Amino acid sequence: MLQSALREICGQHDYHLLQFKTYPDHLRCLVSLRPNQPIATAIQKIKANLSRVYGAKFAVTPPLWARGYLARSTGRVRIESVKRYLENQATHHGYDKRVRPPIFRYRARAVRPLTAAHAVFDLTHHLVFATRYRRGVFDAAIGAALATYWLNVAIKHGFAIEQMSIVPDHTHLIVKTVPKISIESCALALLNNGQHFVGKRFPQALVQAGIEGLWQPSGYAGTCGQMTTALVKSFLSRKQ
Repeated sequence: MLQSALREICGQHDYHLLQFKTYPDHLRCLVSLRPNQPIATAIQKIKANLSRVYGAKFAVTPPLWARGYLARSTGRVRIESVKRYLENQATHHGYDKRVRPPIFRYRARAVRPLTAAHAVFDLTHHLVFATRYRRGVFDAAIGAALATYWLNVAIKHGFAIEQMSIVPDHTHLIVKTVPKISIESCALALLNNGQHFVGKRFPQALVQAGIEGLWQPSGYAGTCGQMTTALVKSFLSRKQ
């Protein structure tokens, strides 16, 4: 009964239920969301609808669930692999052989703490943005200026940037979010503010690249965490 109800609820709200497991006092779900879907909203809808269905079936007086929850992100690879990939961008693209490599790297000594009421969470995303037509725009100086500006954008919009790697024609970021914010809103804040900043402070870079807009009208967003999605799915699939 619980399995069919959970799958129906996730289907109604366009959540992809990968796996779940019930325990006497809690429920664990592995759910894939779209970039515009905040995890806090998904949890709220799942808890509310399950409480309604379970209450009607077994005459249980709501609330069925405690107020709090734990939310952690997973991905195809572990977070440490993503961090190493960003660290090695200079070598990956052959810029390490230059006397003055056109690359800027940032790694926070201590990530700015994020909090949310009644929640324990660790939500991490890998973002990649490419310049228009993959034209070379950034050098080390412009990359450093953009990174500093982006750190302030993150503070203003309520998320944190753990790591950045900026090469001439694209950028990589590791972003940490709170449950109520979608990764789409974070990406749009970075893209729009980055366009404004570079256009105002370094217009000559856009002119030299022969482009009017800074970014390609798309980007990559992938979740990552301490464990892979495959490992968590396998764990939840085991019989008690």
